[in-house]
Amino acid sequence: MSIVTIHQAKTNLSRLIEKASEGEEVIIARGSKPVARLVPVGEVKGRRQPGSLKGKLQVGPEFFEPLPVSELSGWE
Repeated sequence: MSIVTIHQAKTNLSRLIEKASEGEEVIIARGSKPVARLVPVGEVKGRRQPGSLKGKLQVGPEFFEPLPVSELSGWE
């Protein structure tokens, strides 16, 4: 883990991004107070496909019944 000031982060951003992409956590501080953390982005998943859960979810018939008035008032 590295701790750098905001000024150092501005000056060395490319190098710090490289460190983060390699898995190192970089803390950015204002003075001696940590204010931000630079970490690698998690694995980017593929695009979601419409209908990919078809047949995998079950909804009971009560799902389609009207909501009680007491619950509807909470949505207004």
